[in-house]
Amino acid sequence: MKKQQLFLVIVLLLHTAISFAQDLVQSGPMLGYSTMREALLWVQTTKPATVHFEYFDKKQPKKRFKTEKYTTQVNNGFVAKLVADQVLPGKKYTYELYVNGKKVKRNYPMEFQSQTLWQWRTDPPEINFAIGSCTYVNEKRFDRPGKPYGSGYEIFNAVYDKKPDFMLWLGDNTYLREADWNTRTGFLHRYTHTRSLKELQPLLASTHHYAIWDDHDFGPNDSDGSFPLKKTSAEMFKLFWGNPNYDALDTGGITGSFQWGDLDFFLLDNRYYRTANRNFTGERQMLGKEQIDWLINALASSRAPFKFIAIGGQVLSSEAMHENYATFPKERAYLIQKIREAKIEGVIFLDGDRHHTVLSRMKEAKNVYPLYDLTCSPLTSGAHASKEEYNAYKLEDTLIGEHNFGILNVSGPRTDRILNIKIFNKEGKELWSKEIKARDLRYKRR
Repeated sequence: MKKQQLFLVIVLLLHTAISFAQDLVQSGPMLGYSTMREALLWVQTTKPATVHFEYFDKKQPKKRFKTEKYTTQVNNGFVAKLVADQVLPGKKYTYELYVNGKKVKRNYPMEFQSQTLWQWRTDPPEINFAIGSCTYVNEKRFDRPGKPYGSGYEIFNAVYDKKPDFMLWLGDNTYLREADWNTRTGFLHRYTHTRSLKELQPLLASTHHYAIWDDHDFGPNDSDGSFPLKKTSAEMFKLFWGNPNYDALDTGGITGSFQWGDLDFFLLDNRYYRTANRNFTGERQMLGKEQIDWLINALASSRAPFKFIAIGGQVLSSEAMHENYATFPKERAYLIQKIREAKIEGVIFLDGDRHHTVLSRMKEAKNVYPLYDLTCSPLTSGAHASKEEYNAYKLEDTLIGEHNFGILNVSGPRTDRILNIKIFNKEGKELWSKEIKARDLRYKRR
């Protein structure tokens, strides 16, 4: 065989091997949490395969690092969660995915970042993060007849184009259907189907992701703590997401927290401990006293200028309807009372669920700062142009009844941080913006 022919055969074999490796990837790669010393990398294959990641500082490409190798298995949905643990603070890394020893190529950048070590050195970094909720991906054989409920998948390209540091998914991140929620097999299918959406892949690979759940990715519509497969639900959530911690109460749910720069995020579970919506026979709870007390303690220890509390449903809205917290008035009053008693500053609630977006502002008395609640929904599921007629705290000019997402920017010196909220439609066009100063979320000093 001539040298030229041999060369062509080798090139063809390499191309075939690379193509085969790419065919073995079901979804991802996806970035999970990031810290100053490690980051989580996630991928799902189509069948058992040995996977690992290699990565390097963009400024030092010759010094390469590898994660451990892991062979995916059918019993965990062929998912691999691997840790890049040889990173240094404030760096940007290029990473590569290898399946059965072959590099998987993508036509978009695969990069992650480590968080900045700024304390005692500089002002905190500028931070950009995306928020959104309610992602429905159509699958005709399991969907209701008629007009598809999911659409507008290009919204994920619009989020990707904004280049956020991370994205916080605010629940209903997938929609379990009647064929799904009674079995572990159904859970695996639904999570896999949603995660495999083509338009989602560039965003997964380039942005760090954190998440909470609401009813549709926990179980049936309006599901609560009586759901018999709630342990399976928690297992699936932990398998497909990459939060740095879960179950802070050690009682089975997904409560947790994380930091980014000088910001603190508290991820609450509004399903695992919830009383059924129509059960009024005793004490009613959505979060439960134990979770609220954990939250107050965690908030009290935080020095963050903005303390973001992520929860699946609206907190401040005074509409006692649907699944708003106002339908649990006693527990909601307890939560707000404890925030005020502890003199916790800088609180902003982030939530989804309602299939429209609105910013609510509550100020109970002259001597307290206003609490804010940003509802951001939906990403791809059906949108509703609700007017929130009975929400006394809504800001009228922030009501949005179409597919949308938010980009939150925090900037400024350490002692004078400013939050800028921008809401965009599915094409990435800005719909509204609001500015909130950290100093306006403080108690007046005598």
